[in-house]
Amino acid sequence: MIRIAPLGRALAVAAAASLALTACGGGEDSAAPASSAPAAESSAPAAQGDGVLTLGALLPQTGDLAFLGPPEFAGVKLAVQEINDAGGVLGKPVTEIDTDSGDTKTDIASQSVDKLLQQKADAIIGAASSGVSKTVIDKITNAGVVHFSPANTSPEFTTYNDKGLYFRTAPSDVLQGRVLGDLIIQDGSDSVAILNRQDSYGTGLADEVEKSVTSGGGEVVAKTAYDPAAADFSADVSKIKAAKPKAIALIAFNETTKIIPELKKQGLGPDKVKIYFVDGNTADYSEDFPKGTLTGIKGTIPGAAAPDEFRKKILEVDPGLKDFTYGPESYDATNLIALAAEAAQDDSGKGIASKLVEISKGGEKCKDFKSCLDLLKAGKDIDYDGISGPVEFSDAGDPTEATIGVYQYGDDNKYKNVGYQAGKIS
Repeated sequence: MIRIAPLGRALAVAAAASLALTACGGGEDSAAPASSAPAAESSAPAAQGDGVLTLGALLPQTGDLAFLGPPEFAGVKLAVQEINDAGGVLGKPVTEIDTDSGDTKTDIASQSVDKLLQQKADAIIGAASSGVSKTVIDKITNAGVVHFSPANTSPEFTTYNDKGLYFRTAPSDVLQGRVLGDLIIQDGSDSVAILNRQDSYGTGLADEVEKSVTSGGGEVVAKTAYDPAAADFSADVSKIKAAKPKAIALIAFNETTKIIPELKKQGLGPDKVKIYFVDGNTADYSEDFPKGTLTGIKGTIPGAAAPDEFRKKILEVDPGLKDFTYGPESYDATNLIALAAEAAQDDSGKGIASKLVEISKGGEKCKDFKSCLDLLKAGKDIDYDGISGPVEFSDAGDPTEATIGVYQYGDDNKYKNVGYQAGKIS
């Protein structure tokens, strides 16, 4: 495991500092200024659901983050299978409806949400992209439905006026940005250029990386936001080149396949300058680039190591999986929703939301739906600890504990884990 020396400083982030900052995702809307209402209350209201927990999966089948879709869908499906094998929720099988979230260049997500609401979804799991979630969060929460993302990392959601109905199992980029910035400094680069998508994910994460680099004694010599829909990135790369950085943080999605060749063309390949990816572009590029193109590049992805037993089970759901990114978070999101409905004895969105914080901390620990359900039926308070790590929600619906994985590319243009950094955002 690698050690990032300044990380103790990074992980001891005060809540006030974290919440004041503006992932996975794009979009330019600004968050509502008011803090979100508490995500849970001590007691559930009278049941308002129809008795059948209906889950909508709003996850990427197409678009910039389509590579994240397979493990996320598989995580949801595995959880639903296990929940239904254990007797379902409130004595009835859970219904799952799969839809495409697309990306911010389309209206697919909005159309998918309309379909899910028409089919009486009680909770919608997704989107992967923060920008996509921002386009539909009001539609979902105004309908009284839980909006639960396994992959949104934009800090803006922490204070978004979501009516207490938005939750996520992925940590805010306040943490990923600090881990990445510390990693760059630890690797010996004191002059850093940031090339990021011009959207809420890119600009929010870029800001956090910049803060971490500068607080660690480094300097951000260039910070360039680009249009992710651009056909050519030569001008953006030229700005970076002019600053003569020792390292480049590339905060991108699948446009990485166009940016990397341009960086190499202008003499900024990983053999010349240290390059770092993030969760939006740390992916398998073995079929995109010649061998050796990405050798030495490092990247960060929120999430703990997926246990072997979980990997085996999720591969049975989808044998074609190439990686497991956000699969554990999707699995945990599904289990948490189901357990909250059981705790509330109510499958409505508001009933589920009223119990999500409560079941995530303070009770008897359990790690799967069946064991947690048995405790609930015995009248006990539970503390669900998931595959993605300890899941303890703040009142805003954010994880207060998280792990960031650090990865490195080999000659095959595939990435392997080289360490994990875990900590609390208190």
